[in-house]
Amino acid sequence: MEEGVTSLAKISSKYLELIHSFPLRPIRSEADLDRAETMLHQLLDAPSLSAPEQDYLEILGNLIDEYESKAHPIESLPPNRMLAMSIESKGVTQTEVSRATGIPVSTISELIAQKRDFNRAHIEKLCAYFRLDPKAFIHVPSGEFVAR
Repeated sequence: MEEGVTSLAKISSKYLELIHSFPLRPIRSEADLDRAETMLHQLLDAPSLSAPEQDYLEILGNLIDEYESKAHPIESLPPNRMLAMSIESKGVTQTEVSRATGIPVSTISELIAQKRDFNRAHIEKLCAYFRLDPKAFIHVPSGEFVAR
């Protein structure tokens, strides 16, 4: 039983060291964000992390994400631009996307050129191929809302 208590104390001490060096609490300023990102990079650069360090990293990442989404909101891209950007960032051609999704090349081209609207089948296939959330291809410009 002592061995279990000793390992728990070691785990707790690693976690407490992290908490002491950068307490996990809401990020409220750019200075807080800079310090949080410094800690994040220290953990990401470590060759391996213990379970408590992984927990701390996850929570820290959530805090950073929460602050950045409020302080620096990013307008979602229109679906045609999201598709073009996804193709470019994956380093593939429209033909390769067509082969992988079963969507004709002409349709992909029309979607990008805004000559055709995205339908549910397009969105499902593209999201599966690019591993994106379906929201990536649904765009509601800020200031507009969808009536229900």
